[in-house]
Amino acid sequence: MAKKDIIQKISGYDEIIRENAILEKYGFDYQAKRGEVKSIIDALHPQGLDLTVSEVNQETATAKSIKLVSEDGFLPPFQAGQYINLFVEIGGVRTSRPYSIASAPTQTGHYEITVRKIEDGFVSNYLLDELKPGDKLSSSSPSGNFHYNPHFHGNKLAFIAGGSGITPFMSMVRELAHKNMGRRLHLFYGCRAEDDVIYRDELNRIAAAHRNFTWDLVISEPAPSFNGLQGFINAGLIKERLEGLDWTLYVCGPEAMYNFCLPELAKLSIPARKIRVEVMGAPKNITAYPGWPENLKSGDVFNVAIKGKKTISALASEPLMISLEREGVVIPALCRSGECSLCRTKLLSGKVYQPNGVKLRKSDRAFGYIHPCMAYPITDIEILL
Repeated sequence: MAKKDIIQKISGYDEIIRENAILEKYGFDYQAKRGEVKSIIDALHPQGLDLTVSEVNQETATAKSIKLVSEDGFLPPFQAGQYINLFVEIGGVRTSRPYSIASAPTQTGHYEITVRKIEDGFVSNYLLDELKPGDKLSSSSPSGNFHYNPHFHGNKLAFIAGGSGITPFMSMVRELAHKNMGRRLHLFYGCRAEDDVIYRDELNRIAAAHRNFTWDLVISEPAPSFNGLQGFINAGLIKERLEGLDWTLYVCGPEAMYNFCLPELAKLSIPARKIRVEVMGAPKNITAYPGWPENLKSGDVFNVAIKGKKTISALASEPLMISLEREGVVIPALCRSGECSLCRTKLLSGKVYQPNGVKLRKSDRAFGYIHPCMAYPITDIEILL
């Protein structure tokens, strides 16, 4: 008996033939969609973005908001609280800085970031002084974990912001307003002076329109005419305003604010799992951190040998990544705060100082990997790139 005749005698053969005929007539040829899944993933999670500055607006005397549009007309979606890492070249130095997205996820036409002038700022001063509409920039796609998780964070969220740390919260507040969300938000916003308050009018407008959003402005160096809350965001104020402490708290701001506010939250016995902190770059004075070698001065310089390439000089008090970039050595980076692990680099010899909070994997510690964005050479070292 021929092979074809044997197959036709298999139970169900006739049903399969009929079903195949139906599929050939009405079914879909998935071969035509080959590669489409990859193109969708690449669009939603691109390696990088080509952006154009569409607007630059003066928010305060020291801060500007910058609207960025995509050159190809599409911006990948993001979650309120995430950031993009902006790449720039200044004076021949290729570097990057992460900036939280202040616009709401519902705004698909542009990303808005806010930049504030800081003392000795390298990238921030360039963006504030030089950037204008029409300028081209590149960035990472949206990243970061400082965003709302409905499974763990509940529906009562309290934000503690300092200065330009308002930006991720502005995205969350705008999302609430755009979607008329039911979750409860309260913002504590600390600023040095009244003229430092970013987005003040918009925050007032949203609070007036949405009863589930409230906010407190706290001024640390008020003018004599200021009659609002003065001083710092402390445990007493938080307890008074939140009407119970069953809230998830998000904290974002300058280093000094963390040093003050986190101990204040500890006084309230709020569980660590209910506190989310966005780290804002490397410390200003690393030599004051616990564990810094006592005999090491901030101006000490060490040799950094890049295996198979060259040797550069690096300041002990400066993140290794900055020293590398200054010498034209650029490594992948996103958060520049020791969290994302993208810059992880093999340390072949020598020692570096890494402050507490740098999120090295256990395997990284075991096999000698460091995060150059938060690693400081304290001897001559050799690295592998």
